[in-house]
Amino acid sequence: MHPAPSVILFSTLSGLGFGLLAFLGFGMPSPTGFMAFIWFAIAYLLAVGGLIASTFHLGHPERALKAFKQWRSSWLSREGICAVAALLVMALYGFGAVFLGANWTLIGVVGAVLSIGTVFTTSMIYTQIKTVPRWHNWTTPVMFLSICIGGGALLSGQVSLATPLLILAGVAQIAHWIFGDKALVNSGTTLATATGLGARGDVRAFEPPHTGTNYLLKEFVYVIARKHALKLRIIAIVLMVVLPVLLLITHSHILAAFAVLSHLVGVFAARWLFFAEAEHVVGLYYGKR
Repeated sequence: MHPAPSVILFSTLSGLGFGLLAFLGFGMPSPTGFMAFIWFAIAYLLAVGGLIASTFHLGHPERALKAFKQWRSSWLSREGICAVAALLVMALYGFGAVFLGANWTLIGVVGAVLSIGTVFTTSMIYTQIKTVPRWHNWTTPVMFLSICIGGGALLSGQVSLATPLLILAGVAQIAHWIFGDKALVNSGTTLATATGLGARGDVRAFEPPHTGTNYLLKEFVYVIARKHALKLRIIAIVLMVVLPVLLLITHSHILAAFAVLSHLVGVFAARWLFFAEAEHVVGLYYGKR
C-alpha cells in the first residue's frame, strides 16, 4: 500500500492522544485546575489533530458526516462514533477536573473505555480488509492497542506501568511483522487466482496489463526493498521501545521527555512500514509480487 502521510499522522497521533485520555480517565494521573488543563490540552491536541489529519486522505472530505450513518456495517463509521463519544465524555470529565477540582470516577472510566475502543475500531478498519493479508489477522488490533496503551502510559508519566507495557508493545509489533511476512503466501492467493485463469494451467505474466500507471498501482502497489524494510524495523523498535525503556530506567524527568519523543518517532517509522509493506493482492495481477 502507498504510505500516505495523512494516515500515518492520524494513526500515530490519535493513538497516543486517546491512550493519554484513557489514562487520565482512569485517574492516572488525576490532576485538577490548571495542571488538568495542560494534560487535557496535550491529549486533545494529539487525538483531534490526528483525526483532522485523516480527513486529508478522503477523496471527498465534505461527505465525511455521511459515514456516521453506516455504523451497522462500517468500522470507519463505528470509529467516528466512538471517537466523538470518547471526546465528549472526556470533555465533561475534564471540565470537572479543570473548573470544579473534581474527578468524576464513573465518567472518567466510561471515557477511558471509549478512548481505547476508538483505537480498536481504527485497527479493525485495516484488519477487516481480506485483500491485504498482512493486515487481516489478530496481530493488527493487538499491535494497535498495545502501542496505544504503552504510549499512553509513557506520556502520562506512569513509569512503573510504561516499561512493561512498552515491552509488550514491542513484542506485539514484532509478532505483527512475523505473521505478516507469511500472510500473503499463506492466503493461497496467486497470479492464477488473481486472474481467474488457474483452471487453464500454470499462469505467468507475459506483458503488463497496460503501459502506464493507474490509481490501483499508485495506491495499492508499493514495493519496498527487503533490506530497507529490515533497517527500518530495527530503527522503529529501538526508537519506539528500547531507547524509551532505557531512558525511563534513569528516573530523570528530562530524559523522560526524550523517551516520549523517541517513542513518537519510532511509532511513525513503524506506521510507515505498516502501510509500505502491506501487499494488496491486486499487485499479483500486475506482476508486482
